[in-house]
Amino acid sequence: MTLFNLDTLIEFLLGISLSAAAGFRVFVPLLALSMASVLGHINLPTELDWVETPQALVVFAVACLLEIIGYYIPWLDHLLDTVATPAAFIAGTIVAASFAPEMSPIVQWTLALVIGGGTAGLTKGLMNILRITSTGVSGGLTNPILSTVELVIAIGLSVLAIATPAVAGIIVIGILIFAIQRIWKFFTSKPSSQPN
Repeated sequence: MTLFNLDTLIEFLLGISLSAAAGFRVFVPLLALSMASVLGHINLPTELDWVETPQALVVFAVACLLEIIGYYIPWLDHLLDTVATPAAFIAGTIVAASFAPEMSPIVQWTLALVIGGGTAGLTKGLMNILRITSTGVSGGLTNPILSTVELVIAIGLSVLAIATPAVAGIIVIGILIFAIQRIWKFFTSKPSSQPN
């Protein structure tokens, strides 16, 4: 088996797209992955057989529902962000590892951590910056709108990743470029000087 072929590219795009979706909502791509594998659309590696069980599907569905509801509660959305940020790294790593080509476990999980965890971390970082900005500008009144946008993007990316990974991958690359630019600007911009 060659290290790089069309199937490997498709699997890479699928993994990175689901990882990006984890940055918007942690459990949506895990639920999509579990559902697709339970229905036989995706065959996961043996170390992730637990994702293909009906029990995992139910757990992911309940967790997804609780996460969605939590982001519509004003004070809870910021609390969820503190928990969801490391969880997004983990979810991104898991979904990326599930589509890594056959290689040694050390290489597989290192790539999954860097590519999957990094992608989820970038999208989650962008959303954290947008939520902080939204709260600062509107006092939190626009946060439910932002939560809805995040949910729609997470669902859209997850479904698109499974249905057409190439299209989802192109969209994700665009999102990542935008996220890197916004995060860089956020951390490098100087605060505006206050008049005396």
